[in-house]
Amino acid sequence: MLILGIETSCDETGIALYDSQRGLLAHALHTQIAMHQEYGGVVPELASRDHIRRVLPLVRQVMRQAGARFDDLDALAYTQGPGLAGALLVGTSVANALAFALGIPALGIHHLEGHLLSPLLANNPPGFPFVALLVSGGHTQLMRVAAVGEYALLGETVDDAAGEAFDKTASLLGFAYPGGPALAQLAGQGRADRYRLPRPMLEQMHKTGNLDFSFSGLKTAVLLLVRKEAPDAAGKADVAASFQEAIVDVLVAKSLYALEQTGLNQLVVAGGVGANRRLRERLDFEAAAQGCTVFYPEFEFCTDNGAMIALAGGLRLGAGIAKSPPGEHAKVPGPDPSYAFTVKPRWDLSAAML
Repeated sequence: MLILGIETSCDETGIALYDSQRGLLAHALHTQIAMHQEYGGVVPELASRDHIRRVLPLVRQVMRQAGARFDDLDALAYTQGPGLAGALLVGTSVANALAFALGIPALGIHHLEGHLLSPLLANNPPGFPFVALLVSGGHTQLMRVAAVGEYALLGETVDDAAGEAFDKTASLLGFAYPGGPALAQLAGQGRADRYRLPRPMLEQMHKTGNLDFSFSGLKTAVLLLVRKEAPDAAGKADVAASFQEAIVDVLVAKSLYALEQTGLNQLVVAGGVGANRRLRERLDFEAAAQGCTVFYPEFEFCTDNGAMIALAGGLRLGAGIAKSPPGEHAKVPGPDPSYAFTVKPRWDLSAAML
């Protein structure tokens, strides 16, 4: 089964071709970071316009790379939400138009489902069930994943996500948007024990069993620290290291406690912050001490990408979750209600199950 995946939820246009037997055949990604940097963040209208310019050329590029024809496709998978409404509409409309023209299914995929399944693209994928830590600029969640389409929320952020806290703290230290990766690099040059920063919602975890996260207070603590200390270059490295260690302490402790609560021994880490080397180092060491194994997507699939969307579409079709419209593998003679589409800028993952 050959699935074309389209991801346009925010500021990256991702296209991929996935075969249920042969795996990932080709993928391409265009990032808009350079365009948005001068504004200090993503400008939704500019993001949408850039997706329009990029999506079809990238589709053609991926098809050529894989040596595939459009008539070879069995389904289209696209990010239906959550994300920026205008950006989502670009990928959604293109996917449904192509599917209508080819007479094949078009599957709307939840963006976070793509992320939590992305480690299954690796050479050594986890098996079901597992605990997933989704940690990115917009989301920080712990999920119990029983199977494709079967997800239970264990905990989530009540304010800033971890990646958002990284970017905002990086801005306080003078880095341009998005500053999270630069802050993590600077942290490698600093002393993590110089400043004692709060570990929000961690102290009472074992008493209450609460697996929620909160990073807004940590960000504010850094703001007050920077104002008070006015750190030089070396001091900024120490602030970065202390901040990163606080984030990592919370993510590691809550992830391991989620494994303990669920009785599972596999942890999947996905999302942009999942590429953080200090987080990986700590999780690998402490999970092994607990008799657990941690799985990650390849670094290129930590951020938004089309491969995870194509994979999720293929897994849903393979599990019989997504139904095909009438006339599959045949040209549809007229408008079909199964190709009517909407986007879901706000979409709870639990609503996307089965």
